[in-house]
Amino acid sequence: MRRILALLACLAAIALPPDRAVALDYPNRTVRVITPFSAGGPPDVLMRVVAQKLSETWGQAVIVENRPGGNTLMGAVAVTRSEPDGYTLLLTGIQTFILNPLLYSNLPYKMSELDPIILMASIPHMLAVANKVPVTNVKELIALAKAKPATLLYGSTGPGSIQRLAAEYFAGIAGIKLIHVPYKGGNETVAAILTGEIDMTINGAPNILPHIAGGQLKALAVSTITRNAMAPDIPTMQEAGVPGYSSQDRFGLLAPAGTPANIKDKIQHDIAEILLRPDVKAALQAENFIIEPGDTSFAEVISAETAKWGDVIKRLNIQLD
Repeated sequence: MRRILALLACLAAIALPPDRAVALDYPNRTVRVITPFSAGGPPDVLMRVVAQKLSETWGQAVIVENRPGGNTLMGAVAVTRSEPDGYTLLLTGIQTFILNPLLYSNLPYKMSELDPIILMASIPHMLAVANKVPVTNVKELIALAKAKPATLLYGSTGPGSIQRLAAEYFAGIAGIKLIHVPYKGGNETVAAILTGEIDMTINGAPNILPHIAGGQLKALAVSTITRNAMAPDIPTMQEAGVPGYSSQDRFGLLAPAGTPANIKDKIQHDIAEILLRPDVKAALQAENFIIEPGDTSFAEVISAETAKWGDVIKRLNIQLD
């Protein structure tokens, strides 16, 4: 009977399309997920939580490999040069799949070399001002910026960073002029606003939230469409009088182009199921992640966000090469 069943299984595999036959056996060895960020950062935390659960589900090791550097270029290129078999994947943020293609005229990778699999989670931005700034809400901040044009300083993590673009997107909608001050990273930017070196920033919620309760700075708005459960008293930008505004760091999983569709479907299905587990949701929400709904089209998000941030980059005439 065992021989008959084995023969039937072989015949079924032969009858199936090649990618389907491969998918039935996926994964049968270690899966490597490259993330182009340093260990301990939000993308790394997100992927390690999910990787542990994937390992349990698949019965195979899922390892996370950190390859930071070059505005995520190093990690992205490594994945595009890997075999499209589902055993090397890329967990990255909008710097890779939205900003880099807009900011560099000669990227060492193309988005056509990567297939979006699933948008996993996001981290909202928050608009915060230094205590020295005499405002208590967004409308007062806009009024101050209009009364004193091109005098308020905002900090970001660099010329082409999402923090800079988020602040300029805000300025464009509000009709104000701000002065950009770049820093090496989010921690340095927050340190600058805490000491009053700069007036404001739009930064990731994990960088802002720890300084609200003690009154070290003033958080005026959260950048997502809905309020943040970690700070429910802080209004959204839209509630605060900035219509149509939203910005956040988004993180998704991609594969080398040409990866069999059924393998991508399996990965997408299994990760979506894991993200909805109560223990996983609780662990990620504690790290300020917002779980993206499983039916959100990653490709559609890339298209919409590329159009939005492309307009901001064009207005500012930013080019990084």
